[in-house]
Formats: sequence, structure tokens, C-alpha cells
Amino acid sequence: MLRGLALLECVAAGTNDVKGIATRLNTPRSTVHRMLNSLAAEGYLHHVPYKGYLLGPKLIHLGMRALEQRPLVALARPHLEALAQRTGDTVHLGVTDGAEVFYLDKIPGTRGLEMRSRVGQRMPLASTGVGKALMLGIPPSRWRDLYREAGEATIAGSDRPPPVPWAKYETQMADYLRRDWVFDLEENEVGVRCVGAPVRDISNSVVAAISVASASQYMPNDRMAELGPVVRATAHAISEALGWKR
Repeated sequence: MLRGLALLECVAAGTNDVKGIATRLNTPRSTVHRMLNSLAAEGYLHHVPYKGYLLGPKLIHLGMRALEQRPLVALARPHLEALAQRTGDTVHLGVTDGAEVFYLDKIPGTRGLEMRSRVGQRMPLASTGVGKALMLGIPPSRWRDLYREAGEATIAGSDRPPPVPWAKYETQMADYLRRDWVFDLEENEVGVRCVGAPVRDISNSVVAAISVASASQYMPNDRMAELGPVVRATAHAISEALGWKR
């Protein structure tokens, strides 16, 4: 069985002829040829005359099933718990839902701070730490529309602070894009600051984001700058669990 898996890995890596596979596996060509024929007969490989072997449809099906069976929350939870324990602050996990972030998980901090975020809640992308991190996977040409929608939500909800001017916001987002983490400087909730980072999958697409949030007195500028790489490293660890490679 292990030799069969090693053979499939060879083909996936681009070695698709009997001679090359036999050399890499240090296995007789006759044995490799027999294994290739068996795997092709079962649909795990596909043989193209004069070109060699390619991964077959059954592996594509299994790959899709593997993605379905690896729920994001379950994979992310140990990393979120470790981050919450390390920082003592509230940790969030969210995904994009239109122009909003949908919160999938929340681990409360140990400082006794109550904030309005909760699992199952939606908030504007452009005014939240998790949301801004998700926006790093959205073309910058769409940022202004999301910024405008967040501003309209601010008008509708008087407890939200007014947004920063667009020119300043755009400059901040460009800076966040370069370093791959973001700040929420009390833009969603007065007295609460966040540091967020995007989570990517095997296709390098941003599929989720995380954030560390706390009261502003626990989040001075220098601490937020220190937390940026920490939050990004946690997001990278979750991304790697989803198949992403640096």
C-alpha cells in the first residue's frame, strides 16, 4: 500500500513514466509497470499514450471529499485556543458573506472584556479586524464599495464610530496588504481594537480570517505592531492545515 501511495506522489510531482518512477522509488520496472496498470484500472491514474501517467478521476473525487471532511472551525480551533492563551485576548474566526463578515468562532479573553461580536453574527467587512483581513483577498478595486457599505451601516447604527476618510483608509489597506495583517483602530466598536490576518487554502485564496481583539488600553500601538506577526503566524498555521504552502 505504501509503495502505491509513493507511486501516486511521484506522478503528482510530475514523474509520470515507468523508468522515472522506478528510479525514484528504487523499484524494478516490472513491479512499477504492474502497479501502474492496477492503479489505472481502478481509476486512480490515467494513461496517455506517449505521454505517460496522470492522476485519475478517482483521486479528484477523493480530494474533493477530503476538503468536505476538513471543516474550517475544527481545524482552526486548536490554533485559536493557543493564540487566546498566549495573548489573553478575545480571538475571532470569520468568513466573507457578501459585504459582511460572518463569525464562525469566538474564544473570549481572560481580561473580562465584553464585546458585541458573537458566533453567527454579521458585521461590515470594511470596519472590522476580521473583515479587513478578508478584504486582503478581494481586488482593491472593490474596496471602496465595501467601505461605502460599512459607512451606511454606521449611519444605521449610531453606536458605531464614523469611518475614517476614504483616502486615509485606502492608504492603510495598501499598507496592510503589503505586510499581510490588519488593524481595527476602534472603527467597529468604540474602545475595542483588533489585529487580524487572512487564512488561505490550497489554491492560495483567502477563505477566512482571524483576529485578536481587546480593550484599547490593552492595545497600544506598539503592542499591536508586535501582535501583527504573531496573528499572521497563527493564520499561516491554519492555512497550512487547509493545504496552503508558503
